[in-house]
Amino acid sequence: MQVTMSSFLQGRKPILKELIGILAKDYKYVSILGTDSKGKTYNVQRTGVSLNDSSWSERGFVVRVHNGINYSEFSFNNIDKDTVNQVAEEIKMKINNQIKALETSLNLNNYDLIKEEELIKSFYGEVEKLPESKTSKEKIEFMTALKDKAFNLSKLLVNFRVAYNEVHVSKIFLSDKKDLEQSYIWSEGYLFAIARKEDNTRYAYKSFSGLKAVELLDEMEAEVSNVVSLAEKLLDAKPVKPGEYEVICTPEISGLIAHEAFGHGVEMDMFVKRRAKAIEYIDKYVASELVTMHDGAASAHHVSSYLFDDEGTLGTDTVIIDNGVLKRGLSDILSAMKLNTIPTGNGKRQSFERKAYARMTNTFFATGKDKLEDMISSIKHGYLLDGTMSGMEDPKSWGIQCMIMYGREILDGKLTDTIVSPVIMTGYVPDLLKSISMVSETVELSGSGACGKGYKEFAKVSDGGPYIKAKARLG
Repeated sequence: MQVTMSSFLQGRKPILKELIGILAKDYKYVSILGTDSKGKTYNVQRTGVSLNDSSWSERGFVVRVHNGINYSEFSFNNIDKDTVNQVAEEIKMKINNQIKALETSLNLNNYDLIKEEELIKSFYGEVEKLPESKTSKEKIEFMTALKDKAFNLSKLLVNFRVAYNEVHVSKIFLSDKKDLEQSYIWSEGYLFAIARKEDNTRYAYKSFSGLKAVELLDEMEAEVSNVVSLAEKLLDAKPVKPGEYEVICTPEISGLIAHEAFGHGVEMDMFVKRRAKAIEYIDKYVASELVTMHDGAASAHHVSSYLFDDEGTLGTDTVIIDNGVLKRGLSDILSAMKLNTIPTGNGKRQSFERKAYARMTNTFFATGKDKLEDMISSIKHGYLLDGTMSGMEDPKSWGIQCMIMYGREILDGKLTDTIVSPVIMTGYVPDLLKSISMVSETVELSGSGACGKGYKEFAKVSDGGPYIKAKARLG
């Protein structure tokens, strides 16, 4: 079913165009991003039920103008025909005061005018079941049944949580040249099991996500028993003996590596600030020739897919690594202007009240030609790694650390019943990527949770890839 556009934004469009016309008399570039996102977050567990507005809900506008030196922005929640002149005067007053204050204390960066072509375009997503197809009560009842099913499967469970978050995103982007609008729904969910045996407590989880709505709950139902079973098995898991191993990474762990290794490290605002080592390796080998890596809103169909970014740039499919060679990074408009490159449609804001940064969208390794069974049979002793817990990277030195839920032992080319948990994978990014020797035939992406820029500026992203075989340090 097709997703409908926000009536609030459509109703404000003529007024916003009037505002652009007023501001254009004083400023050579004016654009407006309008956002109306709404959603609900559901949680069901042994201790109770909660229903709240999604943390991704927002409604408001941000104006960007060229102030004669660089760019100023002004955000506000609402505007109507009676307040449009008042808003325009307030914007002009604040920008003029800002420039006067900054000129006396800072050396300001100069930016040219953003060059735009005439463009009118729209995108409306589709889902199988719209959020309103089930009431909140029906969703909670369904989730409660999943929780009860889990407890009926194991006496070792101390808690089982079912979480579901659905968000309807509507955005418009207007300037003298552009009239863009988009409306789509993404959702995410979690099954989270905590098991205990004597004084040993372990947890397991599985995440779900996509440009979907209520149909995601059906996907979650099919995995309840698997999550419970994994939590029980982890109770008997042992620590991994530290060392270097041949490993096979599931698509989830491949995505974690892609995100941490060459995600943040190629966000090109870091190039401008000289905070990323990747800028020194453009057109050089940084990975095995089997490795091709993509990012872009148009590169996949997942939670970070869109028609245009928060600066009005159309989403693209960016090849970051091509057969082992680092080709380019991901840029917002301003970093692209500084570096004299073409923006890739990666300018994203946490909200209309926040600055746009160069951010990842759908980041993933491309497919190869190997079969999973051949990858497993090729390993004398190693592990199949699965379950993302967390990750860290250092763009300046290319160190990477991935916290992984568990590894399943591979011995003499066969999977055993031995499980190690948790697993910490560390290394130097080029060493890890150059060690990739096999890549499977299909790609899977996941996009639950959020990605921060450092410790803040959270944005929705997805990552993934095929199964990959590599050498890695585990501990």
